[in-house]
Amino acid sequence: MDLAPLTASDEALVAAATRAIDAVGDGRVYTVGAAVSAVDGSVYVGVNLYHFTGGPCAELTALATARTQGARELTTIVAVGDRGRGVLSPCGRDRQVLADLFPGIRVILPTPDGPRTVPVAELLPLAYVSTLANQQRVPFAAEYLDAVRAGRKVATIRLRDSVRLGEADLVFESSPEVVLSGEVTSLVRKRLSDVTHEEAVAAGNADLADLRARMPRHYPEITLDDDVTIVGFRLTGR
Repeated sequence: MDLAPLTASDEALVAAATRAIDAVGDGRVYTVGAAVSAVDGSVYVGVNLYHFTGGPCAELTALATARTQGARELTTIVAVGDRGRGVLSPCGRDRQVLADLFPGIRVILPTPDGPRTVPVAELLPLAYVSTLANQQRVPFAAEYLDAVRAGRKVATIRLRDSVRLGEADLVFESSPEVVLSGEVTSLVRKRLSDVTHEEAVAAGNADLADLRARMPRHYPEITLDDDVTIVGFRLTGR
């Protein structure tokens, strides 16, 4: 399983979920808080609402809050129990919802070695695949739209993002109405320090120095020793 230690951003997400439930928890109706982060670093929170007829889990209310605030591409989610229970695993329904709506999201889980993050796909091995999840979405910063359209950017370098080979919708932060049809054609994993000049240029950078300056803007905790995935793609115009 692709378990990864928490980054500083992950720790902040846990703290946000903890604050959310500590502020309103009553041990009866509101017992779990959740927090989810977007590609731009924004954090959105929610709490559960228990009722004998059924009610939304904290993760689902956090997802809904993110959507109402305009966030469409989400990266990491966590749930925290009230009364000091700490990080909780998502229930089966939440796992299916996350896998269907946000197949690239990572989930913070409790483990014997402390909280870790894992791709949601690994929480549902051999799972039912909803038609909602058939088409993957690969998010980009809005600044790359022109370069992708012009073919100057044919790769993207990702840290712990879940991307698979095959058809994909390329979507752009702050430009939710723009969706480019594409295909992920290659996945190459290596240390950031081993990325070549040619790979950096294919990803839309001027050179290696430009790549290494840009990466911390998208992944503040990244180091040259981190493993990254070089995702090759092409536009299909389907």
